[in-house]
Amino acid sequence: MRKILLVSEIFPPTHGGSGRWFWEIYSRFSVGNVACLVGEHPNATVIDSTFPHPIQRFALSSSEWGLRSFSGLRYYLKVWNRLRKLVKSEGITQIHCGRILPEGLAAMLIKLTHGVPYTCYVHGEDVEVALTSRELKLLTRLVMQRVERIVANSQNSRRILTEKWHLPEHKVVVMTPGVDVDKFTPSPSSQPLQKWVGKRVVLTVGRLQQRKGQDMMIRALPALEAQFPDLYYCIVGDGAEREPLARLATELGVSHMVEFVGEIDDAEMVEHYRHCDLFALPNRRIGNDDEGFGMVLLEAQACGRPVLAGDAGGTGETLVAEKTGVIVDCTEPEPLVKAVKALLSDMPRIDNMGSNGRVHMEQNFSWDKLAEKAIELFQ
Repeated sequence: MRKILLVSEIFPPTHGGSGRWFWEIYSRFSVGNVACLVGEHPNATVIDSTFPHPIQRFALSSSEWGLRSFSGLRYYLKVWNRLRKLVKSEGITQIHCGRILPEGLAAMLIKLTHGVPYTCYVHGEDVEVALTSRELKLLTRLVMQRVERIVANSQNSRRILTEKWHLPEHKVVVMTPGVDVDKFTPSPSSQPLQKWVGKRVVLTVGRLQQRKGQDMMIRALPALEAQFPDLYYCIVGDGAEREPLARLATELGVSHMVEFVGEIDDAEMVEHYRHCDLFALPNRRIGNDDEGFGMVLLEAQACGRPVLAGDAGGTGETLVAEKTGVIVDCTEPEPLVKAVKALLSDMPRIDNMGSNGRVHMEQNFSWDKLAEKAIELFQ
């Protein structure tokens, strides 16, 4: 097997679905076949020691992804120089990039100067956003022209690449993220979390950003409260929309129904998944920003919970519609209200969806099975 250098700004302990994806897949590769250059984090030492491959931390974040500014040019030269040294010292024969920009552009420079082929991951929203900038669009095309392979995280992302970027189909392979079915498991007890006793809980996990749709669920709460006075909406995650969401809840008079948990560790996350009544990711498209896949939907199903996903992006590919969850138009609150009412009014249906979701994860999305496919692909 050709030795791989994984290059990704996002990598644990930095929160992010793509970083978790890379950790789970590459940790299952044979020792000696992988080295990593990943973004800096002040608390990385302990977690790095548990990874089976060598990790180097480097300043891979940049405010400029283009080349027209001096800071952007300096950034790419610094990354190129570090890559050049690692290619030589580690005997690297292929580079895997967490994104097309910025990691893929630095790898393209190595391809031009040292002949090392590279593969890029695409998450959907990244290549959509690149279409909004002339410079980023040009740089993305340059990287795509020279890439050996692009790994799309969903069929939806593949469609974006072939239809909007006109990439040949043979150059794009779909490899979805997965879930740790041994960590994310149904609750062994029917007892609720202590803080949720007497509440009927809808849970959302993810960055607080507009495309995730936490605001639309908050807008649905007044209509839902009339039928379900014990309804409680728990939001796990943090981000730029925290204050706007809190203000919205206050304006609508539902702040007593909304809990902002912030960032929590995996153990706490599992408990939240296990004990919610319904997991919802009411995502929608905002401009060119879309949800590429939605790993949190996998985690919730692995914990035996029914899921609700928006009908935009690739989230629908995580579930079996009407069997493990539902897909809803989340561009306005009314369809969301209707769907949540139907689910919470039929608890046997919810329980059945949860059981089906667990089986769906075990059969199709376990990290072990996905890693086997990845190893076969990259050989």
